[in-house]
Amino acid sequence: MENGREFVDCYALLKVDPSCDAKMLEKAYRHFAQLYHPDHPETADVEMFQALNEAYRILRDPEKRDEYDQQHRIHRPTAYKAEAKPEDASIDQRGALDDAEAHEKMLAFLYKRRREHAEDPGVIRYFVQQHLDCSDESFDFHVWYLKSKGYVDVTEHGTLAITVEGVDHVIGMSRSAEEARILQISQSREES
Repeated sequence: MENGREFVDCYALLKVDPSCDAKMLEKAYRHFAQLYHPDHPETADVEMFQALNEAYRILRDPEKRDEYDQQHRIHRPTAYKAEAKPEDASIDQRGALDDAEAHEKMLAFLYKRRREHAEDPGVIRYFVQQHLDCSDESFDFHVWYLKSKGYVDVTEHGTLAITVEGVDHVIGMSRSAEEARILQISQSREES
């Protein structure tokens, strides 16, 4: 890998974490290879394109990646996070609340789509993710969770659509929010 040359951080070139999986590695490579490809006059960078190709060639092959990782740990030891201890496994409360808000936002978006386009209720995943403004990993988590709960489904066209259970959930949440609002108004009147 080195052969007298300066060490190249392939992970930094592709802007991925050393623990990334093959799917994330490929996404990053495709993104940057397209960006720096010589056919794109606005962003073309032949040297960067060649460096990305070399980095991806090394990291996509499990054996070459293992060899490279040994060198990477020597040259970039801070890139590796310490193993999580059991006491570090507690969840981030704000993160859980953010996830709950994202789930509600996604369901409301899909609910509105089904109400307005009952004959074609599906929405392309990209548009739903763009509406949520979240990373691929977060979006995959949200879809997995809502599908597992039975609130969303993937249509035959590969789009996302809210299910009957999802509609019931949105209506239930709307009722609860309205009851809380009415209770707050009546408590405010009593205090006045």
